[in-house]
Amino acid sequence: MFGEHELRTKFIKILNKKIHLLERPDDSVLYTRDDVRVLIKKGDGAFRVLPAPAEGYGVKFLMIRFSPRIAVPPRERLTGYLSAPVDIEVKSGNATIDRFVVGREKYALYGENNIGVIARYHVSEFHDKIPDELGIMKLVINNPTDEWKLVERITVPIRNSVMFYSSEKAYYPLVILTTKEPYEVNNTGNPPDGTLKATHKAEPLPNFKMRW
Repeated sequence: MFGEHELRTKFIKILNKKIHLLERPDDSVLYTRDDVRVLIKKGDGAFRVLPAPAEGYGVKFLMIRFSPRIAVPPRERLTGYLSAPVDIEVKSGNATIDRFVVGREKYALYGENNIGVIARYHVSEFHDKIPDELGIMKLVINNPTDEWKLVERITVPIRNSVMFYSSEKAYYPLVILTTKEPYEVNNTGNPPDGTLKATHKAEPLPNFKMRW
């Protein structure tokens, strides 16, 4: 699924979406996905199907609500995995020829009605092992305070974030949530697993303070 594909007649299925490649006699390949059609001339550049952060129509944040909520003791940390939505980016050489959403697409308001922003929205359990889902986020919840902390959700900056992938799964960078008021989120830019490939050069994003 993810990674480099040979330009020949084939189908590539990703959840509820299907890519069709049709090889032509003139040394080109017709790419089709729903109503998107692109004629690709064969050349030196690779054809790749890659995960992308779940920006949808252009949002900057991904909000994941925990079900159930998580209580963390003083001076403790908890490490686990969340399911997370992802978008799909298709590249021929270094040119993006298609980008689309897979699965259910949900959005929610983060913040107050008059000053909030729209975020991609998802509900996930907190798993102690990698769940059987397409999109994964490894999360460390760090409570450096002397009090118990309750965590109901996390809002992560994702615009232009690097992604990591294996052939069958997509991963966000390691995310660290620190429960000092206001709660602070760090999209580290680091791979959750050293065996994964990166979509582009990995860089951290600025820390984000969850004020709501």
